[in-house]
Amino acid sequence: MERWPWPSGGAWLLVAARALLQLLRADLRLGRPLLAALALLAALDWLCQRLLPPLAALAVLAAAGWIALSCLARPPRLPVATRAVLITGCDSGFGKEAAKKLDAMGFKVLATVLDLDSPGALELRACCSPHLRLLQMDLTKPGDISRALEFTKAHTTSTGLWGLVNNAGLNAIVADAELSPLATFRNCMEVNFFGTLQLTKGLLPLLRVPGAELPTPNPSPGDMPYPCLGAYGTSKAAVVLLMDTFNCELLPWGVKVSVIQPGCFKTESVKNVSNWEQRKRLLLSSLPPELLQAYGEDYIEHAHGQFLHSLSLALPDLSPVVDAIIDALLAAQPQSRYYPGRGVGLMYFIHYYLPEGLRRRFLQAFFISPCLPSALRPGKPGSTPTQDAAQVPDPNPRPSPTVAQ
Repeated sequence: MERWPWPSGGAWLLVAARALLQLLRADLRLGRPLLAALALLAALDWLCQRLLPPLAALAVLAAAGWIALSCLARPPRLPVATRAVLITGCDSGFGKEAAKKLDAMGFKVLATVLDLDSPGALELRACCSPHLRLLQMDLTKPGDISRALEFTKAHTTSTGLWGLVNNAGLNAIVADAELSPLATFRNCMEVNFFGTLQLTKGLLPLLRVPGAELPTPNPSPGDMPYPCLGAYGTSKAAVVLLMDTFNCELLPWGVKVSVIQPGCFKTESVKNVSNWEQRKRLLLSSLPPELLQAYGEDYIEHAHGQFLHSLSLALPDLSPVVDAIIDALLAAQPQSRYYPGRGVGLMYFIHYYLPEGLRRRFLQAFFISPCLPSALRPGKPGSTPTQDAAQVPDPNPRPSPTVAQ
């Protein structure tokens, strides 16, 4: 079959100029996704030149380029103007970095901190504009929350409240659920769920305006059964369900709700190894003797060491989470879920689509793979021959007789 002549250099120059114009119009960021897309387009171009007539090749390349740009370009964003946003938990981490970035963009930022004299609060005072306002708030104290509601109303009379970023959270312990004190579960629920619920309900009269946003950073333990994070994970799972409920109920008002589920990032709490060591010692000293004997101190030390190792792999750059918060606040059509962080999308694919045994093994390999408790090890008093033969936990344990009503 006779091939049509491939477009001349002038024609290719015109095509390249139009593509460049489209790239300039699209809000793209140079990074791995864009470079990968360009590499795939180059490979497709090479194949088209050899397999297709010129017009068909141009049509295929144009369609592929349009699809790539549509997937990679940022969605249209609303202007910042004089929008006001309240961010909780700005002493450190995502909250502090988001407050700094939003203030620099021109937002009127109301930032709550646990301590007005904390290093994070002092940093915000030093580097942010006079428009940023700091407020002390402890989510376990209803009086602090009531004061924050009045503070927000007083500072948004002229602008209204555009968004609430429920960032504050607490993870107080890393241990099996049986080893975690009941008070720890209650404390995590008070901060991560009930405090968030009370604050959000109190601010809904200000947020019930079309386009208002409710982005909530909520790490993946709120969706996945991470070993040794039972107290933290259950409280965060409650928050996820609450935000999904708000997303349905507030839709008629035009309020958008987004849950941001980041991977492991190197925030101040992650870097504070001495704090985790202190919590481990407190746990060991508070366990009942029979429980400590059943599990063994080395079991807790092993889990603690694996936890610290996973933290050492945390990502130091917090900007993907901050960018997700900004997009949730300003995108004309924000996503209901954001997954910032390396490998988070793969984690959720494994969690939702692969069999339970593979999911469990993945979480153990990725996070904590506990050793056998002391009472189950061969030769220990009270262990049975069956237990002696089991060197690893059963990958398919029998279901518990507990029935959820």
